[in-house]
Amino acid sequence: MPEAKKPETVQGGQSELTGLFVERPESTTVIKGKNVTFVAKVDSSDLLRKPNMKWLKGKWLDLGSKAGKHVQFKEAYDRNSKVYTYEMSIIKVVEGDAGGYRCEVTSKDKCDSCTFEVTVEAVQEEQPANILDSFKRSGDAGEDAGDLDFSALLKKREKKARDEPKEEVDVWEILKDAKPCDYEKIAFDYGITDLRGLLKRLKKMKKVEPKKSDAFLKKLEQCYSVDKGKRTQMHVELHDPNVQVKWLKNGVEIKPSAKYVFECVGNKRTLTINKCNLSDDAAYECVVGEEKSFTEVFVKEPPVTITKLLDDVHVVVGEKVEFECEVSEEGANVKWMKDGVELTKDGKYRIKKDGKKHTLVINEATIEDIGMYYVYTNGGESKGELEVEAKELEVLQSIADLSVKACEQAMFKCEVSDEKVVGKWFKDGVEVKPGNRIKMSHIGRIHKLTIDDVKPQDEGNYTFVPEGYALSLSAKLNFIEIKIEYVPRQDPPKIHLDTSSTGSKNTIVVVAGNKLRLDVEITGEPAPTVCWMKGDTVISEAEGRVRVETRTTLSSFVIEGAERPDEGQYSIIVTNPAGEDRAELTVKIVDVPNPPENVRCMGVGEDTATITWDPPKFDGGAPIKGYLMERKKQGSSRWTKLNFEVFESTTYEAKKMIEGVFYEMRVFAVNGIGISQPSGNSKPFMPIAPTSEPTRLTVEDVTDSTCALKWRPPERVGAGGVDGYIIEWCKEGEDNWVGANKEPVDKNTYRVKGLPTGEKLLFRVVAMNIAGRSPPCIMKQSVIIREIMEYPKIRLPRQLRTKFIRKVGEKINLVIPFQGKPRPVVNWLKDGEPLENKSVGIRTSDFDTILFIRSAERDHSGTYTLSVQIDNMQDKADIHIQIVDKPGPPINVMVTDVWGFNAALEWKPPKDTGNTDITGYTIQKADKKTQGWFTVYEHNRRPSCTASDLVMGNEYSFRVFSENICGLSDEVAFSKNTAIIGKTDLEYNKPAFKEKDMSSSPKFTAPLVDRVVVAGYSTAISCAVRAYPKAKIVWMKNKMIIGEDPKFLMQNNQGVLTLNIRKPGQFDGGKYSCKAINDLGEDEVECRLEVRGTGTHTQCHAFTHRHAQTHTHTHTHTATPIILSMRQTFIGSQ
Repeated sequence: MPEAKKPETVQGGQSELTGLFVERPESTTVIKGKNVTFVAKVDSSDLLRKPNMKWLKGKWLDLGSKAGKHVQFKEAYDRNSKVYTYEMSIIKVVEGDAGGYRCEVTSKDKCDSCTFEVTVEAVQEEQPANILDSFKRSGDAGEDAGDLDFSALLKKREKKARDEPKEEVDVWEILKDAKPCDYEKIAFDYGITDLRGLLKRLKKMKKVEPKKSDAFLKKLEQCYSVDKGKRTQMHVELHDPNVQVKWLKNGVEIKPSAKYVFECVGNKRTLTINKCNLSDDAAYECVVGEEKSFTEVFVKEPPVTITKLLDDVHVVVGEKVEFECEVSEEGANVKWMKDGVELTKDGKYRIKKDGKKHTLVINEATIEDIGMYYVYTNGGESKGELEVEAKELEVLQSIADLSVKACEQAMFKCEVSDEKVVGKWFKDGVEVKPGNRIKMSHIGRIHKLTIDDVKPQDEGNYTFVPEGYALSLSAKLNFIEIKIEYVPRQDPPKIHLDTSSTGSKNTIVVVAGNKLRLDVEITGEPAPTVCWMKGDTVISEAEGRVRVETRTTLSSFVIEGAERPDEGQYSIIVTNPAGEDRAELTVKIVDVPNPPENVRCMGVGEDTATITWDPPKFDGGAPIKGYLMERKKQGSSRWTKLNFEVFESTTYEAKKMIEGVFYEMRVFAVNGIGISQPSGNSKPFMPIAPTSEPTRLTVEDVTDSTCALKWRPPERVGAGGVDGYIIEWCKEGEDNWVGANKEPVDKNTYRVKGLPTGEKLLFRVVAMNIAGRSPPCIMKQSVIIREIMEYPKIRLPRQLRTKFIRKVGEKINLVIPFQGKPRPVVNWLKDGEPLENKSVGIRTSDFDTILFIRSAERDHSGTYTLSVQIDNMQDKADIHIQIVDKPGPPINVMVTDVWGFNAALEWKPPKDTGNTDITGYTIQKADKKTQGWFTVYEHNRRPSCTASDLVMGNEYSFRVFSENICGLSDEVAFSKNTAIIGKTDLEYNKPAFKEKDMSSSPKFTAPLVDRVVVAGYSTAISCAVRAYPKAKIVWMKNKMIIGEDPKFLMQNNQGVLTLNIRKPGQFDGGKYSCKAINDLGEDEVECRLEVRGTGTHTQCHAFTHRHAQTHTHTHTHTATPIILSMRQTFIGSQ
């Protein structure tokens, strides 16, 4: 049996590990009919709770609902390694099992998933020559269990080489057409020995016409699938278009609301669920009378993807680093990792969340931070590389050559950018040591080497080397001897600079990225010293991007790959003993401009849109010549050019677009150097035209200062829809329209307030959308603003016109609408007195009043009077409320007569009838031997009855229950005397009877069975005991006696012991035991109950509900479906 192994690499659509999976299932190829098992292991060492595992086929089909003989699941946990092992086995693979599978593991805010493939190959094997070898039964319980499986008989088989080929015979086709008297002969001819299995198989093959529903023409689909946030609809069709239906969710009736919308069109009933979320993933029912139609709704939650990937970052040591990404949903959880280690918030790292934007911040970058950084979601990943460079040391002042006479002082001085840098001094490559004449100092950024009383041996090359940097500063010390020599002729230095070709005087224009080389010829005798400066900074580098190259009569200033910071004022200074010369020049860097900013749509038409933008902040050093525009449809990656000639304005009208389609725009800036990068995309906009005018504008209500209007939507809406409506009014005969609302209203009704009393006004309504205002819908006739008197009237609902009956403890909520203008005064009375009971709440609005009682009591019964009054006009309505309860027991139950095998009983009605009429009585009998109660009559209306068919020689006692519309009384009345059924017309002298000793110690005939249940679903465990005298039963959990805990219900029915556990939780798991004790001894049995979490709550609930419905129709006397299931298990074990 192949098992899944951990793959070395992630391929295809399989998501990479996020730290949860230790081992993942692997794709495999299986031969049809064989078994296959897939294994997944999950590390729970970092999890706060047990992970939830789901196995899915295809995209959304949850295999947990298909568990059974064909698909089986297994789960194990290793406490030492804290690893959960999950197994999925497919028994006897068929062709339909081929395809893609996925397993998902989730635990609070962490999740992981992986995919694998199953390929099914056809079986290629020889069939046995003997047909009996192919005959088998399904199942693993033995040779006599399961159904007959004749599939092997229908396959082709090869005969021996010497046998002549025969046509393949379908035995079942022969048996279907044969007479029952010929079954035995055909079975003998084809080697079938199990006639009982043959008849069972034939019975199953008969076509059974599906039972037609009396209520439904078309039932609900088996299941519905919907994306999270979307809408779904469920439809049924009924035989009777006037019948009422109920919609249930997980067994609870659904009330109409904005989320759940009921529709009724003819015989079609529709349930619409708006904005589905995970709580809507449940089982639903449509109930018509006694018939039901079931379905399930699966809500799919899309995976979180990364919409903006990480970018690589290049920084210098000490700088701040920010990795930023965007995901598809706000509030999504992401994981940051480096070198396989998850990054968390500490002093070094900070993780920020802002809506869909997630940022990883490193405050001060170091060399150790170099590496690849990853961000993971449950639907994708991204990575970015961080490069950190060492900080360059900048030389602020270099050491200079010195010429010193004998006995003078020589001092070399340099200045660097970092105060903490230390260094060493060398002479001709040998380190200089401090002494009496030689002193070294380091003050701040300045390093000095001082030599006193210079001697000829001090002459040489001196070098300063900073520690930790590949940098050295050198200068020469020349020792001057005093000699009288011939002094040659000296010429002052001269700079020969020619910039006439650049246009402006001494201005050099360079395109960004190009190389600048300026060669300056220099003359003078002796050879002058050259110094280049940018502002006040000396440029002394002989190598690098910006450098100075010096020869005898030529000095060259070089910039490799000119950048914008290189722009500025430069100067060259040449000196010799005869004088000095200086020249100034300006370097100007030009580049393509920055992209335009703030691209936005200012207005739209039916197929046009007006786009405007702001010029770029930097024009690249050259004037902006114009702009190029591109557009694309939202979601597409293909951009379309709108102009090939440069467009000079910053406002453009795009044409020939499709109405109702979202577009995005971007703009390029153009100067003499080239085209800029594209601007940011504009917000999506839709070319649309305004709607047509609203229709049917009418007045709904008028007061002294307000007017309520209503209207219908426009007949032509268009692709842009309607964003809202603007209402305006003006006085009749004028044209000064005043806006009634600043913001558009969504609804088709509006009450205009602050109107002048007594004026004649006209109203109009305008529909608004992104295209602007529609034509107005103007009211044809003016409206006089004056209150209209309306008589008060109570609209009493039909169910309140008769006596309103409710049981004790039920909730009462009565909504009674009324009308009247101005607003009537509402008053409530009970039995003619003011309503002062604090447990009865009253709420009143402008159009209705509500009476509500959270928990009804019997003293709430009475006549409630509602009155609405305007001045001297009044309307009243009486509501009769009756709160009923279960009755008390009958009184004085007596056996009045006994004759033959009959007994006559009489009693008196109960004192407490439960505030309603007694509908009948239930009478039960019990003989003195067994003490078992059996029902004689149900719903007996008279306070008397005759019990017949009594057994001769027995003595009977009786008990009676009262019954009303609430049910049977909680207490029972027992008969004060008994009925003895004597023997008639015979005299028999009874010999002395020695009663047989039936005493026995307790012994359990059926033990407790270990169970695994789902948390939140009531369950029961059962066993059976035999003992005489009757044993005392003690239930224990973990060796602790279970007391009068309302969570547990203990029952003993004829020796069958049941412990019902109501909605068990995780803490209810453990070892349960039952002990039976009497005077002769005791016996004990025990079992283990395991309570699992609600990982597949919806499927388990749907299965339990359907299981309950099946057993409820089959066994009408069973208390609950789960207890029935346990009873059947117990009977089967016996």
